[in-house]
Amino acid sequence: MWVYEKKLEIPVRVCGPNPRLASYIITQYGGPEGELSAALRYLNMRYSMPTNKAKGVLTDIGTEELAHMEIVATTVYKLLEGASPEQIKAAGWGGHYADHDKALWWENASGVPWVAAYVSATGDPVADLHENLAAEQKARAVYENLIRLSDDPEVTNVLRWLREREVVHFQRFGETLMDVQEYVKQKKYY
Repeated sequence: MWVYEKKLEIPVRVCGPNPRLASYIITQYGGPEGELSAALRYLNMRYSMPTNKAKGVLTDIGTEELAHMEIVATTVYKLLEGASPEQIKAAGWGGHYADHDKALWWENASGVPWVAAYVSATGDPVADLHENLAAEQKARAVYENLIRLSDDPEVTNVLRWLREREVVHFQRFGETLMDVQEYVKQKKYY
């Protein structure tokens, strides 16, 4: 169904080990507004969409969110590469290290593990598309917060790129919502 190119959508570079920044960015891997939640939400919701166009948009964006997970994971991994346990502990991420070493884990910046309750789906295409619009805005806001926290210009560039993709997804969901609302109106779907 998909064609996978073994390269990231954007190259990930870091200036050096930075476990504190990694501990913040992990929230976009497994936090409530993160890429895992988005990918699962959209790939699940596509089944209850009434048009092929809407299903296609959810599939496209859900798949791209998986690619964003890979970018976030690579960023976190590179920020931990070469960091000593002492540096990780000093960054306040000793709990993560105790449980996972430098392995990635689906958690937010406070160390709370990902839960399925982060993802909602009603089966109502209009309500679900509104949920997606809100999810993209929340993800954009988190990326903006991370940009302000970043002290690594290479990572900041990646975060800016990811933030812009959230804006594009928001626009696509807005267009899809208009199409679905027109479909609902014409078909008297309810």
